[in-house]
Amino acid sequence: MTDAVLEVHDLFKHYSAGRAGLRLQIVHALEGVSLSIRTGETHALVGESGCGKSTLARCIMRLEPATRGTILIAGRDITHLRGPGLRDVHKRVQIVFQDPYSSLNPRRTIAKTIADPLRLYAIGERKGRRARAEALLRRVGLGAAFLDRLPRDLSGGQRQRVAIARALAVEPQVLICDEPVSALDVSVQAQVINLLKRLQRELGIAYLFISHNLGLVQQIADRISVMYLGRIVELADAAALRQRPMHPYTEALFSAMPVVDPDAAGSRKRRIVLSGEVPSAIGLPSGCAFAPRCRYRQEICDREPPPFKEIEGRRVRCHFAGELPIGAAG
Repeated sequence: MTDAVLEVHDLFKHYSAGRAGLRLQIVHALEGVSLSIRTGETHALVGESGCGKSTLARCIMRLEPATRGTILIAGRDITHLRGPGLRDVHKRVQIVFQDPYSSLNPRRTIAKTIADPLRLYAIGERKGRRARAEALLRRVGLGAAFLDRLPRDLSGGQRQRVAIARALAVEPQVLICDEPVSALDVSVQAQVINLLKRLQRELGIAYLFISHNLGLVQQIADRISVMYLGRIVELADAAALRQRPMHPYTEALFSAMPVVDPDAAGSRKRRIVLSGEVPSAIGLPSGCAFAPRCRYRQEICDREPPPFKEIEGRRVRCHFAGELPIGAAG
């Protein structure tokens, strides 16, 4: 994809988990992950806790080295950059973390917090940086009255707005949102989601939006990657995925979403309860990683890993994609 601002190709991340006897144990955190994001697009990454979503974010930010694979920012390979080149990466790609309190220095005022990236990259002068901090606060729905406050003086939603303002200070091309609203009340979640959508319209920034909540990401995502045990098992446009999921895991995630009016016509749906345990990332199954919990499991699923095949404009990692009796998500 030539207009992609972020590209990840066949990315692996393995950790050593010590030895079991004479055998070295390896945690397979990421297994051949590929995705791309265009300018002004929101690509959501969804899956259960521990599936590798945040590991992918840390690898993209180069906070952790990938075991193998390639990461491109605006066509530039950043996979092995060091020194000044890596500083430039962190200017182009910023991140907003889940907990807005722990991600802000409790001893620094909001003005200094937002100005820190400007100082780090020698952007502007001291007085100009404070003015820039005020402008950013206004952009995220706060104002000059917050400049000299400390994080403890703010609500959770206000702190997350400050974190977003700080991330935008150096005008990044990509913003990674790692569970940015999961620590907030539901009403505040909606406000922050609407803020992110408005900022994207105004700035043309690309988002990698990470969440365990499939219902939430449908409010903001253009495309969705569903992740399971270090692999993307389905990648599709958000509307197409909502209309018809093709992977059994995606089907189960949709079935777990609450409905606004359970008694309304067409709103009743059967909850799919996944049985069995998630396989260990140390001892991955030889076939399909989802097979131990899949209700459509067949003999080939235990024997052969499924290809990541393209079907009806999406990619699905399933031997029987397009053939299973999976209906509309509703």
